[in-house]
Amino acid sequence: MSLNFLDYTVIGFYFALVLFIALYASRRGQKEQRTSEEYFLSGRNLHWFLIGTSLFASNIGSEHLIGLAGTGAASGVAVAQFEILASFILLILGWVFVPFYLKSGVFTMPEFLQARYSEGPRLYLSFISVVAYVLTKISVTVFAGAVVFESLGTSFFTGAILVVLATGLYTVLGGLRAVIYTDAIQAMVMILGSVLVVILGLDKLGGVDVLVQTVPSEYFSMWKPMSDPSFPWTGILFGAPILGVWYWCTDQFIVQRVLSAKNISHARRGTLFGGFLKVTPLFLFVFPGIICFALAKQGILPLGKNDNALPTLISYVLPQGVKGLVFAALLAALMSSLSSVFNSCSTLITYDFYLKLKPKASEKQLIWVGQISTAILVILGLIWIPVMKLISGELYKYLQSVQAYISPPIAAVFLLGIFSRRLNSKGAMAALLGGFVLGILRLILEIKKASLSGLAFYYADINFLHFALLLFVICSAILISVSLLSEKPDVEKIKEITFDWSKKLTLDASSKKDALLSVLLIIIILVIWVVFS
Repeated sequence: MSLNFLDYTVIGFYFALVLFIALYASRRGQKEQRTSEEYFLSGRNLHWFLIGTSLFASNIGSEHLIGLAGTGAASGVAVAQFEILASFILLILGWVFVPFYLKSGVFTMPEFLQARYSEGPRLYLSFISVVAYVLTKISVTVFAGAVVFESLGTSFFTGAILVVLATGLYTVLGGLRAVIYTDAIQAMVMILGSVLVVILGLDKLGGVDVLVQTVPSEYFSMWKPMSDPSFPWTGILFGAPILGVWYWCTDQFIVQRVLSAKNISHARRGTLFGGFLKVTPLFLFVFPGIICFALAKQGILPLGKNDNALPTLISYVLPQGVKGLVFAALLAALMSSLSSVFNSCSTLITYDFYLKLKPKASEKQLIWVGQISTAILVILGLIWIPVMKLISGELYKYLQSVQAYISPPIAAVFLLGIFSRRLNSKGAMAALLGGFVLGILRLILEIKKASLSGLAFYYADINFLHFALLLFVICSAILISVSLLSEKPDVEKIKEITFDWSKKLTLDASSKKDALLSVLLIIIILVIWVVFS
């Protein structure tokens, strides 16, 4: 991307605005009582708008924008199924999980597992989460940021260091409050930048009618046959929701925003707002790739690799000044994801490791450990930069897939644990460990797939969405059977954080409004599925 003085001015203004908001948020937090609850959960006083925008901004990273546009250019709208499904899953977070999470008063998801089961599941999830954040979330976000800067001619390492240090600085100073406030402005910048890309791209092409005439009709179908290697309809309907429940409903990276809500109503409405925002990536992030494909097909611009779709569209279509805004949107996506993972990981380290070792630690000590943890994560992120340059693309793909293979047992333990009081700690540990072994076995066999045959090849070759469903069913069976074969848990200890089937469901006035909004969101999703079928 070739930027001029006006573009750099826009980018500079964006950086200044983000740092100003972060400083404002951190100063506001310090004016209030500086407790660990204020630092890690923003005093549990956030409103629905901030929660919804933070859910959206934390989820969307630079690699997300590049990847969605690239896949859109390669195969059309089918990739947006994961975005649309996220809206459904956010409804599950708001209506099913939120009441129990807020009633429990926990700081972390592993802490909730201990409240529901015992210390064993908590330690497992804490360890898995921290390792996964460092090896995957932090590394991919740092790498993506370096690539974005590299597209401007800036050194790969200079770009990565700049992003990591700037993001780490305001995360250390302001905690979750600074992360949430900056997420709000970053979400708006992302949406505005993407809207401009779509509008100006369509204008360059000649409008929606030209797009429809130029692009193959299958590009506009979300539903692919069961044999499709990437997006089989069976995997989308039955496998993807399993991964969705793990990511949106049980991952500290996401759920920490909900834990910071003022009350259950604001938490649920925040998830609803996030659900409405998650409908937009189809139009704002996938369509730019399809538009770029159409422009290339008409010979208006060149398109080499599909993953270059968004940068190519920005370079050829956008005027100076607007390019700077869209580049700021890429930075917004990057910084919001990075700050979220820094904050979430430091919360896990503080509450699930340090506080277990030092149960009498003071509030000041907990905040200090959180800040030190974030600083260490920043350093690890910087150390990972040269390592990422050495790791092959194929190996990195396998590294990323680890989360997909270990998430079904986590989803099973959370989801079934809320609905059934009979499930116990022994069943949960058996399901978690059994699922982990099966998931890692799949990963190892997938790496060696070329030399396999028979059942081993089939196990390695099954579509990962179908595998997610299979692993969820197996882990659920282990959880239920081991629990039934062992002693019953103490119902009195878990009755506040599990579903009571004897109670009649009643909705207050606020909940009825949320129910209507939920129905509206479901209708919108169904309309999208019908239109793009």
